[in-house]
Amino acid sequence: MSEIRIVGIGPGRSDGMTLEAIRALEEADVIVGYDVYVDLIRPQFPDKIYLTSAMRREVERCRAAVAEAEAGRRVAVVCSGDGGIYGMASLIMQLLEDKTGVEVDVVPGVTAAVSGAALLGSPLTGDFAVVSLSDLLTPWEIIERRLLAAAQGDYVICLYNPGSRTRTDHLRRACDLMLRHKPPETVCGIVRNIGREGESKRLLTLAELRETEVDMLSTVFVGNSQTRVIRGQMVTVRGYQID
Repeated sequence: MSEIRIVGIGPGRSDGMTLEAIRALEEADVIVGYDVYVDLIRPQFPDKIYLTSAMRREVERCRAAVAEAEAGRRVAVVCSGDGGIYGMASLIMQLLEDKTGVEVDVVPGVTAAVSGAALLGSPLTGDFAVVSLSDLLTPWEIIERRLLAAAQGDYVICLYNPGSRTRTDHLRRACDLMLRHKPPETVCGIVRNIGREGESKRLLTLAELRETEVDMLSTVFVGNSQTRVIRGQMVTVRGYQID
């Protein structure tokens, strides 16, 4: 039985990958992925066959991965963070829905929500929601409903894909929606280039976040009513009585 492994590589550094992910890549004959992510791991696995393509060619890449697996090769499809969270796992499973002979194994990875939260302190201690602001595959009307529901429910909100060269106003629009249910002084955080060269972090208020420029390399955290700054870190207190 042939197998495709969808491998979450976390931020892309060797020390940010799980041992299971490293083992899956070591055992692969062919590694398939977005060229930016593949470039992060290629030096560690130089003897592999690589199939890469640019952004928005996901279906093409996944079809190539399926074809390689059907030819009997051990295939790893790499994804930043975790392959089941805004990754390629569901697309691979869709392509294999009516096929037999190829098994799928999802190898988990460290997500931007998890690694970014660790850089900021402990913002995700309680209930939280993750929302992507990219409307390439999800209509903005649905994104709006999800943001409003999460803000009204007093969730900490982690925003993926908060901005790009063509989506310069999405974060401002998202902040306007969240400000309907969250006060302007709500503690927020931005992390950029998590686990990579140029890594940075910043704490600010929701009002300040509204006026801030971000890009696809950024992950944004918006606190809830229990989030505050402790020792210069973004912390959502859980409710323990310590007095």
